[in-house]
Amino acid sequence: MHSNLSTFSTRDIWEKDRDHVLHPWTHFDSFREEGSLAIVRGEGCKIYDSDGKEYVDAVGGLWCNNIGLGREEMADAIAAQVRDLAYANPFCDMTTAPAAQLAALLSELAPSNLNHVMFTTGGSTAIDSAYRLVQFYQSCRGKTSKRHVLSRKAAYHGSTYLAMSIGGKKSDRVPEFAYETDTIHHLSCPNYYRAPEGMTEAEYCDHLIDELKAKIEELGAENVAAFFAEPVMGAGGVVVPPAGYHQRTFEVCKENDILYVSDEVVTGFGRLGAWFASEEVFGIRPDIITCAKGITSGYLPLGAVLFSDEIYETIAAPNPDRVFANGFTYSGHPVACAAALKNIEIIQREHLLQKVQNDGPYLREQLETLRDLPTVGDVRGSHYMVCIESVADKETKEPFPDSLNIGKKISNRCEEMGLIVRPVVHLNVLSPPLTLTRDEIDFCVDVLRRAMIQVGSDLREEGLLS
Repeated sequence: MHSNLSTFSTRDIWEKDRDHVLHPWTHFDSFREEGSLAIVRGEGCKIYDSDGKEYVDAVGGLWCNNIGLGREEMADAIAAQVRDLAYANPFCDMTTAPAAQLAALLSELAPSNLNHVMFTTGGSTAIDSAYRLVQFYQSCRGKTSKRHVLSRKAAYHGSTYLAMSIGGKKSDRVPEFAYETDTIHHLSCPNYYRAPEGMTEAEYCDHLIDELKAKIEELGAENVAAFFAEPVMGAGGVVVPPAGYHQRTFEVCKENDILYVSDEVVTGFGRLGAWFASEEVFGIRPDIITCAKGITSGYLPLGAVLFSDEIYETIAAPNPDRVFANGFTYSGHPVACAAALKNIEIIQREHLLQKVQNDGPYLREQLETLRDLPTVGDVRGSHYMVCIESVADKETKEPFPDSLNIGKKISNRCEEMGLIVRPVVHLNVLSPPLTLTRDEIDFCVDVLRRAMIQVGSDLREEGLLS
C-alpha cells in the first residue's frame, strides 16, 4: 500500500479511477475514452494535476472553495479537533463544543428570525431534511393536508431522491430514475433572457407572480406546504430573477400560509458578498435556509438547515409522544464543525465579503466584454457567481443542439490553457474562490475569449456555424 499519493503515476491514477470509480453525472461513453483529470494539489485559487500542470480553478471546486486551497490554519484546526475528539454520537441528548458553537454562530449570521439549526452532511441532505421539517411542522400544527411543494423549472436542489424531485433541471431527469411527482410542482424558470419576446422585465415579473398565484389557487392554499427557491439559480443556469421577484413570491407565500425555503447551498457564505443573500441581497426573511458548500469552503462535508423560532416553537410544543425522526450519523460532526468555525473566522478576518462586493462587479464587467463574440448570447449572474450562455444565433437566441455540448468544447479549450470553468451543456459557469484577484480575473476572461474564438473557428470548419 502506498503512503504517498505522489508515488502513483498519472497513468496508474487514470486507470484505477476509470476501472473502479463511478463519478457523479458520469457520461459513460466519453468517460471510457477520456477518463478523468487527476488533481493532486491545490494552493489558493490554483490546482495542479498529476503531471504538475497548473490551472486557475474558476469553479472553486464545485461552487464551494470560498477561502482558497491549502490553508495551513484550516489543516491545523482540523487536526487539533481530530486529536481532541474525532467523533461523538449526535443523536438525542449528546453534543460537542464545535457543533454548539457553530449553531450559535450561524444563528448570529442568519436573518434574525432563524435561531435554530439542524446539521446535515451536505446540500442534498439539507434539502431532504428541510422537506421533512416542512412536513413535520405542518402536521404538528394540524395542517395535515399541506403536503404539496412548489419549485421552479431549471432549479437544482441536490441529488438525493427528494432533492432531485424538488429540482427542475430537465437534463437531470434521466429516464432510468423515478422521481416524486404527485406532490411536487414546478413553475417557470425566472430567466428574463428566455422571456416571451416583447415583455419588459416588470411585465415578465408580473407574469411569473400570476403563474405562482394560479398554481396555488389550482392546488388550494390549504394543500401547499412550502415554496423552495435558490436566490440565484446555480446549476440551472446562474439565473438572477427579475427585480422584485423574490419579495413578491415571499409575500404571496405569506398571504397563503406557505413556508418559504431559501436554498443558499451555493449563495451562502460570501458568494454574493453576504453571509446569506436572502435578506442582505434580496430583502426577504425566509422561514428556512439550507446551506452547505461555503460553510467549510469544501474542506470537509457539512450542511445545515436554519429555521425560524416559530417553526421550532410549534414542533417542540409539549407532547409526550412527539419525536423528530430525522438526522444522520455525521450530523454536526465535530471535525467538520471545527472546520466551519475556522473557515468563517478566515472570511471575517480577511474581509472577504467586502472583497467580493468590490471585485464581483469587476468580474461581471470583464465578462461582459465577451458579448462581441458571435456565439455569446448572454452574460449573467452576480458577484462571484456568473456564466456565459452560448447560442447559435444571437438575434433569435436559438441555442446550439444539446448533443453538440458546446460548453464542454469551450471548457476543454480553457483547460488546455490552464483554466478550469464548468460546462453545463450550452453554458460555462464561473464560481471562483472569493480570494480570486483582479489579475486572475483578467486571466480567466482572456482564456475564455481565446477558447471561444477557437471553438467558433472549429464549428465554422465543420459547417455548424455561419
